Amino acid sequence: MKVLIFGAGQLARMMYLAGAPLGIEVSAVDVGARIVVNPVSKMPLSITLDEAMLDADAISVEFEHIPEDLLEQARKTGKLLPGMEAILTGADRVREKRLLERLAIPNCAHRIVDDIAQLDDVVDALGEKLILKASRDGYDGYGQWRLASRQDLPALKQELAGLDLHTVPLVVEQMSLFDREVSLVGIRSKDGQVKFYPLAENLHHQGQLHVSIAPAPGCSAALTAQAEDIFTRLADGLGYIGVLAVEFFQVGEQLLVNEIAPRVHNSGHWSMQGADTCQFENHLRAICGLPLGDTQASGTSAMVNVIGYEKLNLELLKIGGCHLHWYGKSVRAKRKMGHINLVGENYAKLGRIMLDLADYLPDSHFPHLRAEGQKLQSI
Repeated sequence: MKVLIFGAGQLARMMYLAGAPLGIEVSAVDVGARIVVNPVSKMPLSITLDEAMLDADAISVEFEHIPEDLLEQARKTGKLLPGMEAILTGADRVREKRLLERLAIPNCAHRIVDDIAQLDDVVDALGEKLILKASRDGYDGYGQWRLASRQDLPALKQELAGLDLHTVPLVVEQMSLFDREVSLVGIRSKDGQVKFYPLAENLHHQGQLHVSIAPAPGCSAALTAQAEDIFTRLADGLGYIGVLAVEFFQVGEQLLVNEIAPRVHNSGHWSMQGADTCQFENHLRAICGLPLGDTQASGTSAMVNVIGYEKLNLELLKIGGCHLHWYGKSVRAKRKMGHINLVGENYAKLGRIMLDLADYLPDSHFPHLRAEGQKLQSI
């Protein structure tokens, strides 16, 4: 079978590697140059984009921000999975909020702002502690602003003055005093079967995911059921096929949806070593109409992002349960260069492995490793 992925980054690369043992041939589209490439070497292939779409058994995406004319072209083939509505929803926070409201799914109190003058009324309605998010093209902490006090509002308005809010509105959310951030990665097949990986606990730094722990410690059966119910309602509401990630704020035993991602997701990378079937293989299985694989976790896992840093001491590979995945990119600030998966039979062992790894990595680039390793050892 042949699968064409829009986007030629590390997610397409990992789908390529997951598909090879199944005999699934994965190629990727550099959406900027609009050429078809090998997802690992990035070398152009001797096939046009039109030919590749015609030749593919399924077409999918590795990120949401695909030019709409390309999505429309893919949609017309009848092979685009997940569908165009799901992809556009993941790329636009206004669409996302409207979907959550339509399905009555809890999320942070918010307002849509398309004129800076509306911010005074928003502060009156939601309070003075707010987070403002560009409705499109904002990720990894980009396209976000915070308001901590009403007295800072004039300066914030001045900072936002150059934005075209009529074209790209802001989603302004009430800042939530949440206990932690968790995410659920699941898969829905063509026949409507749904499978879930365990909830993962996510630790962020400067707006980017740095560490995921799976299964997330201290999750009650009721919390897991709540997350799975929300996932199912979203997937059914979108007629979704493939891997879908839902990010939550946990407030006590209440989950508030933060974002949805209509694709394989960073917080599911741990599944490459920590689950029977990884998210990349299961996405390919789903869109190709193959049976879904087992999503059960084998022990406990952590995923550690390597961000803006390339001078790894490869002696870290002697640590038992440590697996490096390197993306082969040129280094720059805030760029995901690779990730490290850690696997232990229990939380205490996983914590010990994290502390061993921390000895090879600078705390400035890996701020959660030592504290989280110590925390896990006490469970």
